[in-house]
Amino acid sequence: MTGSHGLIGSALADRLTARGDEVVKLVRTAPSGPDEIQWDPAGGSVDLAGLKGVEGVVHLAGAGVGDHRWTASYKREIRDSRALGTRTLVRALTALDTPPRVLVSGSAIGYYGERGDEILTEQSGPGQGFLTDVVEVWEAEAAPAADAGIRVVHPRTGLVMARKGGAFQQLLLLARLGLAGPLGSGRQWWSWVTLPDTLAALEFMLDGDLSGPVNMVGPEPARNRDVIKAVAGALHRPALVPAPGFALRIVLGEFAAEITGSQRVDPGKLRTSGFRWEHDTLTKAAAWITGH
Repeated sequence: MTGSHGLIGSALADRLTARGDEVVKLVRTAPSGPDEIQWDPAGGSVDLAGLKGVEGVVHLAGAGVGDHRWTASYKREIRDSRALGTRTLVRALTALDTPPRVLVSGSAIGYYGERGDEILTEQSGPGQGFLTDVVEVWEAEAAPAADAGIRVVHPRTGLVMARKGGAFQQLLLLARLGLAGPLGSGRQWWSWVTLPDTLAALEFMLDGDLSGPVNMVGPEPARNRDVIKAVAGALHRPALVPAPGFALRIVLGEFAAEITGSQRVDPGKLRTSGFRWEHDTLTKAAAWITGH
């Protein structure tokens, strides 16, 4: 696993370990234990001996999209961390005498770009913009693994609802203070998914037979204003304080367009393959993330 220290990766490592899997973590520093092996995603090196016998790989490494203002240098880091990291990992996996049977290689619904009310499936084409370009390159770098006979899955991750960390941490704080409200117009579609369902879906992809892009979102996308209202309502707080688009642009810069953009994503592949969500409605999701 790469990205094992991130929000999703750390929780997934714990989940897989609890079910009896032996999780080997790729780290950029010197290994601190037998469950870690060193790699240099930008430099192109991986300890191949440590990968011997690996059956499945989850690749989640990449610079945080919302961690910093999008300067030219940070945009380059976002892109390169995904493209070079995937290239390095895939070269290592395809060099093994016995490659793993499956590679779950991270992706994002940013692929679809701003699409208004259009319902987006795995068959929908790419949109336009920086994140669309990043995802296209990110997914393309994994193609040699599929060519080598490895089953490759691209979980196109939506907005992950987590109690700590991620995009919803600040929203929860504002909601508890009674200061939450629509972002921009509030009419944009947010394709959310809770952290427990994200972990379950990744496990499902590891164990099953899905391949190619898979929309890893909940079955009930909702407009931004309704998501915020549901979270605030679960806390018995109002959701009346709007954040105008121009203010978001001042604070967040170019990234504001991703917050106020609209992506109405349908998880068709997960649904038809038999996956079941624990939090399949916005009401259940809001109750879980707020602990109510």
